[in-house]
Amino acid sequence: MHVQEWLESVPPISIYLLVGLVIGLESLGIPLPGEIILVSSALLASQHGEIDPFVLGACATAGAIIGDSIGYAIGRKGGRPLLAWLGGKFPKHFSEGHIATAERSFEKWGMWAVFFGRFVALLRIFAGPLAGVLRMPYWKFLTANVLGGILWAGGTTAVIYYVGVVAEAWLKRFSWLGLVVAVLFGVGSMLILKRKAKKTQAQASATDPEPVSAAE
Repeated sequence: MHVQEWLESVPPISIYLLVGLVIGLESLGIPLPGEIILVSSALLASQHGEIDPFVLGACATAGAIIGDSIGYAIGRKGGRPLLAWLGGKFPKHFSEGHIATAERSFEKWGMWAVFFGRFVALLRIFAGPLAGVLRMPYWKFLTANVLGGILWAGGTTAVIYYVGVVAEAWLKRFSWLGLVVAVLFGVGSMLILKRKAKKTQAQASATDPEPVSAAE
């Protein structure tokens, strides 16, 4: 069953909890389709009045912030052996190459790697645990975590929801076309943000800067 069809079959409270849980687990360091669930739920909210977009956005934001914070605590306690363990469990996501790329981003950008990492799938999974492993001061991590969580989770919900509402009203005689337009526009907006974040990450990886300690 397609994600959208499955979401339509469950009550609103279950959708709120599902979104918060999946995004929280993804932010904690477990590879899950958090963004797909969030986009599908926000689009569903634009088509069904039973789902409150503000509650949905709040649950997504809470899941992102809490999940990242738990990931930070686990990473700080587990250290580098934790990364090695994750590499054994999820080799596709926590390979040595991916870890090295994420570390270079943290060395270059510090807390901003946590903030912009929200818009990059790889860094979104890495940010919390890696910040803990590198012992980034918690106040820096929390600041970037909260701001990034609000902008990514809340912003994604708002963009997808309002685009879906506008598209549906404008193309109400062709609701299926409105749905397609809403998806393309919403995904396109997120891709633009992702491209900017990836460009920043690529620039950091291409240069060979003097290492900056995350604890500074």
